[in-house]
Amino acid sequence: MHTGSRPIIGAGTTYEAPSDVKPYDSGWCSYQRSFGVDSVDAFRKREILMRIALASIVAFALQGVSAFAQVYRVAEMNTEEIRALDRAKTVVLLPGGILEQHGPYLPSFADGYVSERVTETVAEAIVARPGWKALVFPMIPLGVGAANEIGGKYAFDGSYTVRSATLRAVFMDLADELGEGGFRKIFVVHFHLAPNQSRALDEAADYFADTYRGQMVHLVGLMPVIESYAGSSQNAGQAERVENGFGVHADLVETSINLFLRPDLVAPGYAKARSFTGRTISELIPAAKEANWPGYFGSPRHARADIGAAALRSLEGTIVGLVLKILDGFDYRQLPRYGDVTRNDPGIIAIDRGAVAEEQESARKQAGWLKKKGFQ
Repeated sequence: MHTGSRPIIGAGTTYEAPSDVKPYDSGWCSYQRSFGVDSVDAFRKREILMRIALASIVAFALQGVSAFAQVYRVAEMNTEEIRALDRAKTVVLLPGGILEQHGPYLPSFADGYVSERVTETVAEAIVARPGWKALVFPMIPLGVGAANEIGGKYAFDGSYTVRSATLRAVFMDLADELGEGGFRKIFVVHFHLAPNQSRALDEAADYFADTYRGQMVHLVGLMPVIESYAGSSQNAGQAERVENGFGVHADLVETSINLFLRPDLVAPGYAKARSFTGRTISELIPAAKEANWPGYFGSPRHARADIGAAALRSLEGTIVGLVLKILDGFDYRQLPRYGDVTRNDPGIIAIDRGAVAEEQESARKQAGWLKKKGFQ
């Protein structure tokens, strides 16, 4: 994951969440809660108990609700089962996850694992409403703007991205298929925060809204979600946060999330990792250009599972809160979008300029081959 300019940071712009947009959990700054955990094992046990408690609450809420109110997996359904879904009360969830290098300590699909978890939480919240259903698509492992592009490195082991136009076309094609099929409520859950990716997904969502008069929302591109993530290091100490700086990718926070979600995939060397500290995206560019840059920023050596759990709960709370408000009629289009907010950030402009040139060269190379072979 890389956010580009967190204190929206790089552009000197401040953003305050609307007072009427509340997270699903207890308060806008839910990441500030203290978990009081003495060890990772103790914390994970407490988390399991909390998940059991949440399941009990949901089960209680479902008393008297139709047995058909549930989460559906489109990959497992036949034509008649899909056709029978009530379009007015069926919400489509499109999870996405980029394959992006996260340095020597985290898996390339780190963002995708977050998308999977958040998608499940959103689906559970939707079907807890009487009569509502969630139709979950398989993970779409495509993304734009890997963090290695910050340093102008467009080939990097672990990063397997597509062009912005490709990603936009994929989601526009899905928008057409779903729109023609009568679906009007779609949420994209793609936890990769590159500004150029956000713009591509926003454009696909706008196309759906204009063409089918429905709602297709790129959730992670909405500023309340970005702000929730930006503040999610609060469970770390002050000195640790200063050292992490403007981490943006595979840093203290993202390593902490992975320690909580997939500790089996975190290499133990993170605890002795060198820090790459900068206050803005512009200050990180020189580090990313280093010949031996390992693929991360910030200070992953300070990562802890409880920090990751708090960050994830903050994200889930904010996203679920937005989803439920949107289903109740809230006009999400009044919210600032990350792709738009970052357009004037000097660091982002420089990164985007190089990325666009690389995409154009790739398109030219592919078009030349197709023309040579007579396919165009």
